[in-house]
This record gives sequence, structure tokens and C-alpha cells, in this order.
Amino acid sequence: MRRRARVCAALLVVLSVSVAAGCSGADHGPAPDPSAGARWRPGPGLAWQWQLDGRVDPSADVPVYDIDAFENGAADVARLHRAGRKVICYVNVGAWEDYRPDADAFPRAVLGGPNGWHGERWLDIREISVLRPLMERRFDMCRDKGFDAVEPDLVEGYADETGFPLTARDQLAYNRMIAAIAHERGLAVGLKNDLAQIPHLVDDFDFAVNEQCAEYGECARLTPFVEAGKAVFHVEYGEPTRAFCAESRRLGLSSMRKRPELGVWRDPC
Repeated sequence: MRRRARVCAALLVVLSVSVAAGCSGADHGPAPDPSAGARWRPGPGLAWQWQLDGRVDPSADVPVYDIDAFENGAADVARLHRAGRKVICYVNVGAWEDYRPDADAFPRAVLGGPNGWHGERWLDIREISVLRPLMERRFDMCRDKGFDAVEPDLVEGYADETGFPLTARDQLAYNRMIAAIAHERGLAVGLKNDLAQIPHLVDDFDFAVNEQCAEYGECARLTPFVEAGKAVFHVEYGEPTRAFCAESRRLGLSSMRKRPELGVWRDPC
């Protein structure tokens, strides 16, 4: 798997309960969004390609591409647009990556423990005043390259061992900030994994991106997005398509199998 912070099913149940309890009374949902009418709104069932390994190969005949923000330029996005594609900008917002060109802009104080990927460390998402301008610059890059949307990765650090005492409330605040800065730039934004907080965040995000919900028996938890008319872009790595495509079609998910390196190869439902 590329980015999934795996948590056992029992822990997710506990987290779901704690989020509901911790946010009661103070959780009023998103403010009205004047830009909502202008941005892309992907609906359920759209086929997609997810390629994060290198510069995009435009050979997949699908309406949506999700590609890396730094490894692709405005010309790549424009080429996909000319072919009638919508293009999602992959950005890591939950961990520091030592191989990115803006790595030196992150203060050492916000860098936590390793997240299991070489050269990466969790971010202290409580430090919104520090991280917001850094993420704004990254989202500016997505907008300026012509992307239609953003896929912010690693937005469930509170459920992992980051080196910081992050809470569900911290994560809700950070994820809503991430959604807001995307919307301020006219970009749609997807909620990546973070299944336990979907009931609180479905109104803030325009679509969902999920890894391995079929393998872990969790796909029904994405129903709030489909019921709201919002796409769920879903991948499995180890499960064959015959094991999950029937359920994916029933639930309205946009599903395919990918290899963990997320290259060009895809096996769609």
C-alpha cells in the first residue's frame, strides 16, 4: 500500500465513538462556501487513473487522473485537459518529505517520528499557524499548474504513532483547514481514508479517496459520500477484482486494483 495508516477495526470503532463524543456541541460543520458553484464536483461512478510514480502516462482512457503535484508540470495537466480529463493534484499534507523541493521550509519543531516511508516524518498538525502557509504554497502550485482538485494525503495521523499527542479534534481542525485552502483556490478536495471522521467531514470535502476498504471490510463506511452525490475513488492492492467489484458497483464506488508503487498499470472494475 502507498499511504494507508492502517488501524485495526476495533480501534477504528473506538475512534469513531470518541470523535462523536469529543465533537458534540462544538462541531457545527462547514461554513457556507461561496466558491462551491465554480469548482469541479465529481459524482459517483467515474472511472479514474492513479499514477504517483513518475511523470504521467496519459494512455488510460478514463475521465479522471490523479497525479503527483511535484513530478508533473502545467504542460502535463494541459495535455490531459485537451484529452477531456479532469486532473487531481496529489500532495502530502500530513508528513514531511525530505526529497521535496520545499523540504527546508519546514521547521524542525514540527517534524515527528518516521511514518514507514523512506525520507518521511509525521507533521505536528496542531501547529496550524506554521503549516497553513506551507500548504497554501503547495496548493497555489496545484492551482497555477491548472489542476482541478487536490488529493491531500496522510490526514489521519491522530490514529497513528506520530510522536505527537494528536487527538481526533486536532485532526478535524487540520482537515477542515486543508479543505478550506483548497476551496479558496477554486479546487475540489478529497478526503483520503480517515473513515472514522467521514460523518463529520463529508460536507467539507468534495470526494473521497480510499485504499483497501474491501480488504478490511470497510467500504460501506464510505456511503455518506455516495449518498451526497460525491465520488469515492477506491483502490485495492492485494485483492483480485473478482473479490470486490460486485460490492463496489453496488455501493457506487469508482474501484480498481493497482500495484503498490502506483505506476501506470491498472485493473478496473
